[in-house]
Amino acid sequence: MKFIRQILYVLLLIIPALPASAQEEGEKKGVDLQEVLWGHIKDAYHWHIMDIGGEPVVIHLPVIVKSSTGWHVFSSSQFAEEPDAAGNKPGPFGLYISGGEAHPNKICEMVDGQEVRPFDISITKTVAVLFIDAIILLLCVLIPARWCRRHKIDDPAPKGFVGFMNMFITYVYDDVVKPTLGKEADKYAPYLLTCFFFIFIANVMGVVPFPPGGGNLTGNITCTFFLALCTFLVTNITGTKAYWKEVFWPPVPTWLKVPLPLMPIIEFFSLFTKPLALMIRLFANMLAGHAIALSLTCIIFIMFALNAFAGSMMTVVSVLMSVFMMLLEVLVCFIQALVFTMLSAVFISLAHVHEHETETVKE
Repeated sequence: MKFIRQILYVLLLIIPALPASAQEEGEKKGVDLQEVLWGHIKDAYHWHIMDIGGEPVVIHLPVIVKSSTGWHVFSSSQFAEEPDAAGNKPGPFGLYISGGEAHPNKICEMVDGQEVRPFDISITKTVAVLFIDAIILLLCVLIPARWCRRHKIDDPAPKGFVGFMNMFITYVYDDVVKPTLGKEADKYAPYLLTCFFFIFIANVMGVVPFPPGGGNLTGNITCTFFLALCTFLVTNITGTKAYWKEVFWPPVPTWLKVPLPLMPIIEFFSLFTKPLALMIRLFANMLAGHAIALSLTCIIFIMFALNAFAGSMMTVVSVLMSVFMMLLEVLVCFIQALVFTMLSAVFISLAHVHEHETETVKE
């Protein structure tokens, strides 16, 4: 699978490597290749669904900002669709969506001749997808919980959606959480199961090409940063005294600790590299999967801009590869959620080492 994924990564280099004339020709025919490729990945103040007859079908989202003139709440439809000469999309109250390099695609305003960003808590596409995924997660949790409250433990096993969720929860708990945390599994199972199902739902909804899916939430590093931060806080706040002793006074030869605290410094930085690895792994895998799938589609338009024969041949190849990539993405959605949960459980278990366990290891 890694070999196949490496081959697909190479496809990302095909679009910029193709002749610029072909890309320009594709744009002349109404296909903005960069917009197709990055429009799905980047955040936005609207939710573009599709184009019908050359007209975009867009869900406009609420804009909530506090600018130099006070609080303003309005629809993103009030921003101009086409940029002006400066590359900005003007809107009401002196606000505009910047086309500059300092704040690209962000709401800005001019204050004393300088471009500044107001306090922005708008419901962007990523935020809207986050709310949708959170609602789905609550349904996945509350519906089985409601069934469990109304039935006894010796009742027949549930069927349908509740039965599926029961099987799913049991699998993650019995095969990931419990073997890793042992006696403390029940204490941390709610957090770890929440992480798994939230990431899995977000991943799957990102693969769905139409609303309420289509938002690449876990391909946004802000989301993966927050998830990794939660694991970091749970791990270190609940860590035992023996765990912190191993960080600042690890069981290594004394000359590695004094006078130069080499190992304590390494152990201290390892506290941050672990959640950093969680953040980057999830973000990079989900972002790359979406980018590759979209790149395969963009290649069709580029090849048709060259000639009809090349476009026809590439269409067959691109469709087959896109189908394969989407099937692979569904598998990656599950694997990445499982890996994040498993590593979080491992980090938590390492923070719960006790003094007698440390002495046993030293012996």
